[in-house]
Formats: sequence, structure tokens, C-alpha cells
Amino acid sequence: MNLVVLTGAGVSAESGVPTFRASDGLWEGHRIEEVATPEGFAANPAVVQDFYNQRRRHLARVQPNAAHRALADVAARWDGDFLLVTQNVDDLHDRAHLERPPAPGFELIHMHGELNKARCTASGVVCDWTGDLEAEHASPHHPQGIMRPHIVWFGEMPLEMERIEAVLERCDLFVSIGTSGAVYPAAGFVQSARMAGARTVEINLEPTQGARLFDRGVYGPATEAVPGFFADL
Repeated sequence: MNLVVLTGAGVSAESGVPTFRASDGLWEGHRIEEVATPEGFAANPAVVQDFYNQRRRHLARVQPNAAHRALADVAARWDGDFLLVTQNVDDLHDRAHLERPPAPGFELIHMHGELNKARCTASGVVCDWTGDLEAEHASPHHPQGIMRPHIVWFGEMPLEMERIEAVLERCDLFVSIGTSGAVYPAAGFVQSARMAGARTVEINLEPTQGARLFDRGVYGPATEAVPGFFADL
């Protein structure tokens, strides 16, 4: 059986990672346009770099929770292909899989980039980066490049979309965890899975606006609902 799991902010919230934006539309006190667009970075790189420097420092203080560990346990035991696609830029899935190494059929894709990586604006080279970035941090990969957060901002294309869609076309079970189901292209994954004939499950605190597209809904905190669902499965 081929499994595809999509995770969003709800899977990391119980670890202490802030969700994407508050009810007032601000992200940690900033307008999204200021810190999550190429235009914002061009206008004020110091503000953008400082924003992600703070997020990076905070990430070092949090740990994977029971939901991350439950998925790592599934990945270690799954007899078939298992693609885990996360919208989160944290590394909590990665750390959980280091604790419990996955089986050969497992693959993890960070479709919105990774907080602990940086990218050269001139060459496109991506490298691990756990420290701070300066306002116009010179790139070691190209004399005319600077290093920016390896984050997919608004107006940019999510990563590995062709790979994700190819796997969705042959999946047997699609599970969406802790995501609003309101932001495309990820919101369309359930429809791709349904077209492939897959069974679809939504795990969330409460039903999303796309809940009717799923065969089953499991609702409650991720640290309880995710381990419970996969234990039953």
C-alpha cells in the first residue's frame, strides 16, 4: 500500500512552534508582505533576515512531539512507499526520523523550504545553515550572490511539485494532518488522491472547509489523534 501524508502547522504547534499567522493576519507581529515575499526581502533585507534568525534560534529550543514520533514509527514499519510532505519549515520531522530511522520506501519533502537551510540568490545553491544571516550576507557560492532563507515565500513556487503529484497519482491512502486545507497547491492534494482512487483521511483539531472531500475525519490534538489513528490502522 502506498501512503502519502501531508502535514501543516497543526502537527508542530504542540511542540511550541507558532502557527503561520494569528487571527489578526500578522505573523509574529509582522505583515506577511514584509517578511514572506521576495519584494519584502528586496525592500528591507535586514528585517527579513532578523525575522528568520529569530525563528531559527527558537527552533533549536523545541523538540518533536508524539505526532512527529508516531509518523516516524509508521515510516520505520511501513511495507510500501511512504511520502511525507510537510508545509512546515521546521526540522521536527527530520529529527524524529533520526531517532527512528525509516524503511527504504520512505521519502520526506519540505515543500515550503527549510528554516535551517540557506540559498544563494545568484547560483541557487542550497546549504545547511543553523546560524544567523546578516542583512546582505555574502554568498560563498557566487561572487554576486547573497544568502537568503531557503523558504518558499508568497509568489514563489513550492518545491518538488512534480514529484508530489506523481506520487499522489498512485497512492492508496492520503492523510492530511494539521493543515487548514485552504492554501493551494497543497489544498488540492486530496482531490488528486481521490482521482487516483485513494482513501482519504483528515486529522485536525476540527473539520476544515474541505472536510467533505475526505472519506473520514479524525479530530483532536495532533499528539493524540495521530498516534491513535495509525495505531488503529
